[in-house]
Amino acid sequence: MSELIILGYDDHATAQKAYEKVLELQRDYVVDLSGLAVVRVDADGKQHVDTPARIVGTSAASGALWGWLFGLLFLAPGLGLLVGGAIGALSGRLGKAGIDRAFQDRVQAMLSPGRAAVVLMAKKITEDRFGSAMSEFGGTVLQTSLSAQDEKDLADDLVAPQS
Repeated sequence: MSELIILGYDDHATAQKAYEKVLELQRDYVVDLSGLAVVRVDADGKQHVDTPARIVGTSAASGALWGWLFGLLFLAPGLGLLVGGAIGALSGRLGKAGIDRAFQDRVQAMLSPGRAAVVLMAKKITEDRFGSAMSEFGGTVLQTSLSAQDEKDLADDLVAPQS
């Protein structure tokens, strides 16, 4: 099972500090990441994304899943409204996995101009230690889980050749 966690903050500086803390927690084996990014929204409403160079141990399939989830939530929020083909099937599967339109809308509402968020997908997480370490930054938390089967099915669908 993987956890998709979005930590929303009122400013980019706080989000950047929280992002650095998540990287530290990865090094300390408190969290095993398959994806991590910080998203900030400038005064004009444009989103900017920073990611670490590489998350150790990420497979091609989980990398594809992370990229697609991230794009759906942040870079192309209208994508979830498309119907038909592979995108429609994947969006439907995501909805069953808990990443439905309502979740996407809550994520988008969190990111008004001047705000920022840390987004992570964790394969494993020691929740009490993670929560304790991140509590110093405050913020808003959105979280959903992908079952191992949902994650596998989504990853398989993403890397499968499209006809």
